[in-house]
Amino acid sequence: MHRSQCSTPRTTGTTREAEAAARPAEMRGPGGYPSDAASRVPPPRPPPPLYPKPVVFLQHGLLADGSNWVSNLANNSLGFILADAGYDVWMGNSRGNTWSRKHKTLSPDQEEFWAFSYDEMAQQDLPAVINFILQKTGQEQLYYVGHSQGTLIGFIAFSSMPEIAKKIKMFFDLGPVVSAKFSVSPLVKMSLIPEFLVKEIFGKKEFLPQSSWIQWLATHFCAHVVTDELCSNIFFVLCGFNEKNLNINRVDVYTTHCPAGTSVQNMLHWHQNVKSGKLQAFDWGRRGNQAHYNQSTPPGYNVNDMTVPTALWSGGNDWLADPKDVAVLLPQVRNLVYHKEIPEWEHLDFIWGLDAPYRLQSMMPALVHYIHGEPTHT
Repeated sequence: MHRSQCSTPRTTGTTREAEAAARPAEMRGPGGYPSDAASRVPPPRPPPPLYPKPVVFLQHGLLADGSNWVSNLANNSLGFILADAGYDVWMGNSRGNTWSRKHKTLSPDQEEFWAFSYDEMAQQDLPAVINFILQKTGQEQLYYVGHSQGTLIGFIAFSSMPEIAKKIKMFFDLGPVVSAKFSVSPLVKMSLIPEFLVKEIFGKKEFLPQSSWIQWLATHFCAHVVTDELCSNIFFVLCGFNEKNLNINRVDVYTTHCPAGTSVQNMLHWHQNVKSGKLQAFDWGRRGNQAHYNQSTPPGYNVNDMTVPTALWSGGNDWLADPKDVAVLLPQVRNLVYHKEIPEWEHLDFIWGLDAPYRLQSMMPALVHYIHGEPTHT
């Protein structure tokens, strides 16, 4: 299948309306799906004198897309900050979101197109995009940065596939969600609804895709001073409250891209995760598990098997990556080189927080330099 390399333009000097409508370009992916389509952040001009540049791959969370990393201005977006520090920055788009809706033989109108969850993202899509980026850049390893679900698929891939784990120089976890057993977000309360009823309500295809009416709300409703605070409260209700740390003037940009959609099956997998408190493959039921896994129960993933050097940031006010769930995760990370909890942070502060540049984003190149000796450009 043909793949293409693409870049994400910087938004300096554009109008807010143009920024809200800007779309990351798409790269065709493996297995029939675009899956983890990848966009590349252009370097500053003139580029910093680092050759070859260390490669970093940014993977977004649930119901999001790659634009999360460049939704703020250049001095407040991790994608641009890392590019300015001399890194070759790539951003992923998970299977089924706004930018990954193509297949060689299937259509999004077919149920078969949506028969995937974070299992396939971790076991098929992530290895494919990592291999592609390394082949394209001529590097042997890259730095992986995951937010929310992006951390989950990293933990699954790097603990179960040693051949992929050895290609990761360091794993950065932002708001890690491996188990959501203690989460208080209304989003995970869907686990209280029986699976058959979830399918009755939402069907068997996509869940919360971006749509024309959401685009209209973002550009005509959320762009106004009077109503942008109302739009921001939707994010807070789902992820935790830290109102002073969100740029209200950017809410129309955020809502133009999020939610970006996923499959109902992926949401059901999260539903199972919340109920069981376990990191395991999708549960098809006793007979289905026998067909898929040759056993009556879904196989589990063991985070303790992962040896990749890992740096982890968590939020004390995070309603999705609850501190209790993070506390369960930490002892399982064998090669934890750094952990910091930021008490007042909620789930979106890791990507959009006004204070993220100096509390998180500037620390990442410094940590890389300290551990691996990679030079940084300032």
